[in-house]
Amino acid sequence: MRALQIAATGMSAQQTRVEVISNNLANMSTTGYNARRAEFADLHYQQASRPGSVTAADGTVIPAGVQLGLGVRPTAVSISLQQGALIQTGGDLDLAIEGDGYLEVTLPSGISGYTRDGGLKRSPEGLIVTSDGYPLVPEIAIPDDARAITINADGEVYGYFSDRIEPELLGQITLAGFANEKGLEAIGSNLFIETAASGGAQVVDPGQDGLGTLRQGYLEESSVDAVREITELIKAQRGYELNAKVITAADQMLSATVQVR
Repeated sequence: MRALQIAATGMSAQQTRVEVISNNLANMSTTGYNARRAEFADLHYQQASRPGSVTAADGTVIPAGVQLGLGVRPTAVSISLQQGALIQTGGDLDLAIEGDGYLEVTLPSGISGYTRDGGLKRSPEGLIVTSDGYPLVPEIAIPDDARAITINADGEVYGYFSDRIEPELLGQITLAGFANEKGLEAIGSNLFIETAASGGAQVVDPGQDGLGTLRQGYLEESSVDAVREITELIKAQRGYELNAKVITAADQMLSATVQVR
């Protein structure tokens, strides 16, 4: 009774789908979060009668054959690269990326992490860091006597001081681009690390090589569409129920077979 195992793979697939949807909904308010989508593929087939097989001495060929599928399997949980809406905050260190690209930070392990969460802060040492305290790459320090800072679309950070008229250039924020953004590995805290699938980071100034520009005083909202996620949740629930009914029907058929005398 292959139907039992086939339906079980279907229930497992729909469970995975619900888990992805629940994670999307949980991150509706997460800055810079990109919605995920579960992707599936059918399993291999048992060839009861192969298409094109010769069935008679005169060379008659089976036009379609009998191929029995064995269920479904998850293939990927891919990221939707659709940009979220920009919300104005007015914060001096709040940055939104208009277009492609990631801010690069240094993780405690020493490797580089990448994020689109531009809710930056100032460390006790004056460095520009993420909410978790990871410094930007390259490091930019804000002097204690700076009364204000501005960050232009090209990533140049300027400080304003009470004892001078002209602003001082404090540093340059860069953006990292990847040949395959979907190949980045998510590690939590709105951070990604590069993998063999993503390719190496191409670090340039904002606005170059097809990457986006920066907007100070804004943050990128999550790209999760709540209506779409609820619709997908209903479809996944119905799919789970239908597969469960198949298991019930297969069990009844087995029970009927056992009771035959």
